[in-house]
Amino acid sequence: MLKVCVLGATGLVGQRFIQCLWGHPWFRLTGVLASERSAGKRYGEVGKWCLDREMPPAVRRMKVGKVGDLEVDADVVFSALPADVAREVEPRYAAAGYTVCSNASAYRMEEDVPLLIPEVNPDHLGLLEAQRKRRRWKGALITNPNCTTVFLAMALAPLRPFGIEEVAVSTMQALSGAGYGGVPGMAIADNVLPYIGKEEEKVESEPRKILGTLRNGRVQPAGFDIRASCHRVPVIDGHTESILVRLSGKPSLDRVRRAWESFESIGTPTAPERPIVVRDEMDRPQPRMDRDAGRGMTVSVGRVARKGPWLRLLALGHNTIRGAAGASVLNAELMVNQGYLKR
Repeated sequence: MLKVCVLGATGLVGQRFIQCLWGHPWFRLTGVLASERSAGKRYGEVGKWCLDREMPPAVRRMKVGKVGDLEVDADVVFSALPADVAREVEPRYAAAGYTVCSNASAYRMEEDVPLLIPEVNPDHLGLLEAQRKRRRWKGALITNPNCTTVFLAMALAPLRPFGIEEVAVSTMQALSGAGYGGVPGMAIADNVLPYIGKEEEKVESEPRKILGTLRNGRVQPAGFDIRASCHRVPVIDGHTESILVRLSGKPSLDRVRRAWESFESIGTPTAPERPIVVRDEMDRPQPRMDRDAGRGMTVSVGRVARKGPWLRLLALGHNTIRGAAGASVLNAELMVNQGYLKR
């Protein structure tokens, strides 16, 4: 088994990493790292556990390491760090020889850093050759997208053969996307927050890199524009996105549905059997009913209709599993499948 550790292990996404990795058939969790104020203590003393499953007793007893300590007993480092900390710390781990699978935004748009969704752009791992030459790292850095980007890009990817010309998306994003305690209760109760800092910029740029074409060691971004409006709503988990797509090919709704349903799993332990599920009910997908589809790794699509030149749909996914920790773990599994990581 490959040894793995988690940076930023006490936060909400860090806890999801622990949940995804504990009992994993390919990976063995050997370390949890956090800030200096938590280092040296037992995880159970410093980790305010927020998930609906019990903290594994063995994790509770683990001694917390300090983020930035490069002497870790691991082959793969999963990063749940804030972007400003990740920008400083992640390259140090990559330079020291670790494979860093990051959920942070700091390096997503760097030209030599893969921004991966394994079912969508696995060939972008080819950027690692250019990354090693340019940065002279012994290890590697791989990122997964912003949580909102994941669901949008997965809904769009099967539509590429029909010619995507333009996309507009309006999001209804869960509270957990801001971390535990990230949105004050009196700010969100009986309310919708119509702005999430830097979110719209990420949603408008990241899918174009993911859906772009790898040529000569660089990604040529997809040639369509995306307009995004992002909102925080009083839902605990599960981002919902109302999407309009202009397609040049004008496919029938049956062809669109078949494209989504034929989207293939990569067949690894974390991968869902069906990456995309199409719901026919007029009132689906809904966060409470659909966010846990495929153990939180499936994207649900519904309300599909044609509105003039536009295809209309809703997409929904679990933001801290498929949109965060689960996405990074899936990236590591892809690297095993493609021989970048040896078990």
